[in-house]
Amino acid sequence: MHMADALVAPAVAGTMYVLSTGAAGLSVNEIRKENNPEKIPVMGVMGAFVFATQMLNFTIPGTGSSGHLCGGMMLSALLGPFGGFITMIGVLLIQCLLFADGGLLALGCNVWNMAFYGCFVGALLIWRPMMKKGASRAKIIAASIIGCVLTLQLGAFSVCIETLLSGVTELPFSVFVATMQPIHLAIGFVEGLITAAVLVFVYEARPTLLWGVGESSEKVSKEGKLSLKNTVIAIAVAAAVAGGAISLFASAFPDGLEWSMEQVAGTTELEAEGGVYDTAAGIQESTSLLPDYTFKNTESAVGTSFSGIVGSLVVVGITVGACYAFRFFRKKEETGTAGT
Repeated sequence: MHMADALVAPAVAGTMYVLSTGAAGLSVNEIRKENNPEKIPVMGVMGAFVFATQMLNFTIPGTGSSGHLCGGMMLSALLGPFGGFITMIGVLLIQCLLFADGGLLALGCNVWNMAFYGCFVGALLIWRPMMKKGASRAKIIAASIIGCVLTLQLGAFSVCIETLLSGVTELPFSVFVATMQPIHLAIGFVEGLITAAVLVFVYEARPTLLWGVGESSEKVSKEGKLSLKNTVIAIAVAAAVAGGAISLFASAFPDGLEWSMEQVAGTTELEAEGGVYDTAAGIQESTSLLPDYTFKNTESAVGTSFSGIVGSLVVVGITVGACYAFRFFRKKEETGTAGT
């Protein structure tokens, strides 16, 4: 659901940058209050996992369309809404700058559409209430499917609102909405199943990693099968396999947004003219070393695998680096000193 720059007017893009930046600022403050350094490796490896799995487009039968994981619901179920949102920003930023996936001007829209709803609406209104008295496989599966379907519907509707406000006449609002919502309903359901599978694994391996589980009690009674270190390693290996190997078999069909555009406007790409668009495109062209997740001017399978592995590593680096650079987590003694 990565929007291209041509789908948003500069005023709409600027507004969404402000809203997304505000949510990011709130998240940073809340992460600092939590002050849980154990989240650092989890943020890094889960960011890599979401990046890698977003490369795995799956076909929606009978439509000629495909979908991919957004990941906000999954991240927030493990990291909380604030840690999940910051991690998603890292994923979307790398996709935009290094792989030219989603426009630079539209980045604020993409953060809002793909991260905000999953991390805040999904986590706070669906996940936490359902897990407050403890988790179970059934509750995790239900929360994952309901949360992913709801938040992807909200994200798809936001895309339609943003194009309406931007005056994109090639995509009439009523027709575009009627096309976008059903296809993303199917995509959201599949994402819910994938999210449920990952979270059930974590529940069995290390249930204390699940956010908001058993808030009424002091600890999670269920003992995990793996240590934190081994759980993180298992997820890292899964990310490497997904990005480096399984990505080669991703569906070639257009994703839900591109498919909807093709149904309504007859094309998956629209043109936009103006200095702002040219500047954004120029910056993105200079930073995108692996456009479309492959080497430039080639469609080599090696380029896809390379992109999956390198992209995952870069996401780990930028996410973990941000934790230290912006002092998201402080040593306990620093916290005690600050409070005196």
